[in-house]
Formats: sequence, structure tokens, C-alpha cells
Amino acid sequence: MDGEANVKVERVVCAVDCGLPINPLTIDAQVQGGTIFGLTAALHGAITFKDGRVEQSNFDSYLPLRIDETPRIETHIVPSRAGPGGLGEAATAVVAPALTNAIFAATGRRIRRLPVQSA
Repeated sequence: MDGEANVKVERVVCAVDCGLPINPLTIDAQVQGGTIFGLTAALHGAITFKDGRVEQSNFDSYLPLRIDETPRIETHIVPSRAGPGGLGEAATAVVAPALTNAIFAATGRRIRRLPVQSA
């Protein structure tokens, strides 16, 4: 991973406990969206500077994962007796640590900077 590495995520498995699931399809959609957003940040989300200014000014220079880069995402809803709760983009925050730990498990190398593609 010397700046030339390509990381391809083939599959992501998520388990969520959001209390009583009211609409499992919406839960799955939220987890998928959060996962894609988190992977985008972990793989491509660099902020670069030129002449003391941030180069990325808006979403026109933001590169989200493309369909061919998006892994298969499995969502498992943990059975719960708790009342319905919020879910939001819960998967977003946990994707980068999961990805870097998977890279460590596969290669023995710790990733300490994001995005991974330029680490």
C-alpha cells in the first residue's frame, strides 16, 4: 500500500440492532447507503490543499463509489424486543475501521491514514 495499491471490497456484512424493526426494507436501504457513503470516504475521501486552500469546493469534485466498485452488502437485523429506534446512517462510521482491520488481517499492514487508496 505505497500509494499505488488498489483495494477492492467484494462483500460487506452488517448486523444492526435498531429495536423492533418496523420496515426491514428501509433498514436494509439505510445500511446499504451508509455503507456506500462510508466506503467512499474510506477509499476516496481525500481533502487536498493548493496554495493554502482546499481544492474540493463542492460535490462536482466528489467521487462516490461507482456501481462497479460497490460490493455486495448483506444486512442482518438482530432480533430485538426493544422498542423501535432510529437507525440513520449507522453503517457510515464503522466502515473505515472495519475496512482497515480487514486489510490488516489480509496483509499484516496497519493503515493509519485515510483515504486507503492514497495511504
